Amino acid sequence: MTPDPPRRRPEGRPPGRDHRVEAARYRVDGDVPSDDAPRDTRTAAEMRAWARTAIDLAIARGEFDDLPLAGKPLPGLAGGTVDPDWWIRGLIEREGLTGLAPPALSLRAESSGLHAELDRLRSEAAVRSHLDDFNARIVEARRQLSGGPPVVTPTRDVDAEVLLWHERRQARRAAEAAAVPPPPPSWRERRALRRELRRREIDRRELERRGGRDQSRGQGRGSDDPMSRGGDPGSPADESPA
Repeated sequence: MTPDPPRRRPEGRPPGRDHRVEAARYRVDGDVPSDDAPRDTRTAAEMRAWARTAIDLAIARGEFDDLPLAGKPLPGLAGGTVDPDWWIRGLIEREGLTGLAPPALSLRAESSGLHAELDRLRSEAAVRSHLDDFNARIVEARRQLSGGPPVVTPTRDVDAEVLLWHERRQARRAAEAAAVPPPPPSWRERRALRRELRRREIDRRELERRGGRDQSRGQGRGSDDPMSRGGDPGSPADESPA
């Protein structure tokens, strides 16, 4: 039995180089270091010490102050269940990425903003078509055989979602109508308003005039009363003393 011939090294690859490391460096730096480039000869302990020093300097500069999640649990890692794709899902939701995530993550992100997407549609037929397509993609993703995270996004009840869409649209129209100021009155309305104000002013003056006449009449009747002259109503005013 003859031994296997030694494997030949691919041409163009120098000895002692790992192509996976080169690929990672190319993705980060954009270029591959040459053969005579200085190599990092630090040990693992030295790298850990350097990392701790860099973190301490960053803390001293205040780069970790007032972080959005300071003292709070990380999203996707809180509670009894842990989402293994929490970071990827958060990145997709923050950046609004589409077409890059597996169906389980893209459908979950689409489900969270489904109502906003439906509210942009103008007709009930368009809403039903969008919901049918969304449910069909969920069912198709559940049948996938290529692996990836499981699809936990539920399908939507089309009739219930259409009813909610109508309710949101009516509420939105009512809010818009309440926010719009009323139109200015027309010239006919302004003329009718001036006539009404003039009529009320005439009625007010007439009431004041009648009140003045009634008051003067009351004063005239009071002058004929014996009590107003200071006499005794029981004795005649022209009776002479005995």
